[in-house]
Amino acid sequence: MKAVIIFSFLFLTAAICGNSAYAQEAEKVAPDKVKVLLDNDKVKVLEFRVKPGEKTGIHSHPGEYILYTLTGGTMKTTLEDGEVSERTTKPGETSWNKAVIHDNENIGETEIRALVIEIKASAAK
Repeated sequence: MKAVIIFSFLFLTAAICGNSAYAQEAEKVAPDKVKVLLDNDKVKVLEFRVKPGEKTGIHSHPGEYILYTLTGGTMKTTLEDGEVSERTTKPGETSWNKAVIHDNENIGETEIRALVIEIKASAAK
């Protein structure tokens, strides 16, 4: 009976938490590829540098964010639900994105450099 209660607790905890264990900040998952340029109560600005063949590792952007491409390239993105997409960008491209948990892989032939500006919830107040 005790084993059933423990198993039920673990199952329920996993169901509630989902993949949140994998939803770490990018700079903690890939400190060799992600540098924090600014972090305050309104925004966090990150510089990503991903060489060909490298992955960022599963990380989160907890709120909406702006992606500004410094150098173009082709990136494969895998979402937490397993959905995979590929995107080729050019320098100067900018996009507005929703909160996400994902992994990125540089499948191109050049280093990809980008700035990510994460908008914090406190910025809306």
